[in-house]
Amino acid sequence: MAVQPERAEDEQQRLNRQLIELLNEVRVALPGVQVLFAFLLAVPFQNRFGRATSFEKDLYLVTLLASATATACLIAPTGYHRLLFQRGERPRIIEHGTRMLIAGLVFLALSMIGAVFLVTDFLFSAPTAVALSAVGAVIFSWLWFGEALWRRWRNGL
Repeated sequence: MAVQPERAEDEQQRLNRQLIELLNEVRVALPGVQVLFAFLLAVPFQNRFGRATSFEKDLYLVTLLASATATACLIAPTGYHRLLFQRGERPRIIEHGTRMLIAGLVFLALSMIGAVFLVTDFLFSAPTAVALSAVGAVIFSWLWFGEALWRRWRNGL
């Protein structure tokens, strides 16, 4: 499929559209990380968490920190935008916001995979946890990054 030509719009219109698209994408990702982070914050207060192995507790900590990092990355464009608002920095705001959104998605995927591993390891077995987490990693990698990167590579973009 051929690459679609850019819309007929001036630079300011293009920047406005890109910023709106970026903020809308952040709005899609943020509720997911917030729900996961809230779940993870409650886990140690459950009675059964005391029976978790050292490995499971370490995995929990890594997963919690990945979720917190995802939250920080996904909220970062808002603060960055607000502090540089109306200072002629819109291209930089969009570039920074895009980097933060991608980083936030990476950390969100890691935290979701970690949560899947933690729950399945705790409830079932290590081989089940490894298998399901690997499948999750492939799904997140392909749907969130792989397909788009593959299309960019294939189309020479």
